Parts: sequence; structure tokens; C-alpha cells
Amino acid sequence: MVELADDAMTNFPVPDFDELPADLRERIEAETERAGFTPNVFAGFAYKPSHFRAFFDYHDAIVDDSALEREEIEMIIVAVSGVNHCYYCNVAHGALVRIYAKDPLLADQLVANYRTANVGEAHRTMLDVAVKLTERPTDVTREDLDRLREAGFSEEAIWDIGAVTALFNLSNRMAMFADMRPNEEFHTLGREGE
Repeated sequence: MVELADDAMTNFPVPDFDELPADLRERIEAETERAGFTPNVFAGFAYKPSHFRAFFDYHDAIVDDSALEREEIEMIIVAVSGVNHCYYCNVAHGALVRIYAKDPLLADQLVANYRTANVGEAHRTMLDVAVKLTERPTDVTREDLDRLREAGFSEEAIWDIGAVTALFNLSNRMAMFADMRPNEEFHTLGREGE
């Protein structure tokens, strides 16, 4: 049985799982079975079912229909969440970076300062553009897209870099506004010795 943690977020009430619409319950049950626990972001966005549907539909489209590798998607999320200081996404997606990159150190490097992370030049360019779009969106120019092309990214991958960055700026802001709290499980996933 799925229960949404009462402390999944502190600024809004966490809904009762049994009172959610059937499609939300099905999605949360599937994620709980896949992960082994219910990520608190599901409890948070369930506060407003129409927003839950829109957010996770867009998230799924970005993850399932992307020219980027999943590791690259998670790297962007963590670099963006790092500069935004989003506790929930730093911890939750940090775990996913560790898992998809098979690197127990990379997520911490990306959160602390992506510029000093142990990544290649193409990924550094990808992260530079994602962070620029996050911090100074009006400064992003055609030259930034050209830099991504020169680094080897296809036109579709460049679009996807922008889409992931945009979605997770929204996600960071909602997680911070609602004070979503990362599940304890995320802190240890993908670390050595697990």
C-alpha cells in the first residue's frame, strides 16, 4: 500500500493517497514499485492533480523522447539545481546521476561547482549553456547553440538541453516554494558500498 509522507513538503498539505484521482494513484503506485519507495515529488505535485499530470507528462516526454543520454539529462538537472540551490533536486537527481553515470562522485562535483566536475569538454559546454540559460537567459545567443553544435550535439539534442533546463528551473522553483523534502533513500542511492 502506498502512503504519501506527511513531511514530503512543509508549505502545503500533502494529500491523502486514497483521495487522489485514479490516474494519479496508478502513476504513483507504478513509481513506488519501480523505485522501492515513493519519491516525495509525487506527493508534492499531487496537491494539484492537473499540475501533476502536466508536469509528469512533460517530464516523461523529455526523458523518453530525447536525443540525450539519461546520464546527460541528469547531469543538466543537477548542475541547474546546484546553481538554483534546490535541495530536493540536488539530492534526488544527484542519486540518479550516480546511478546513470555509474560514478559515486560526479553528482557532488556538479552540485558544488559544475565547472570543476570531472566531465569532458562536450559535457562542460552542455552544462555551461544550461547554467547560462538558468542564470542569464537573455544572454543566450545563437553562438551558444553553435558552441553546442561544435561540441558534437545534434539539433535535436540542443533542443533537449534547453527543454531539460527549462523544466527543471520550473521544478526547482516549485520544490523550493513548496519546501519539498528529499526522501532519505535518495541520499545513499548509487554511492559506493551500496
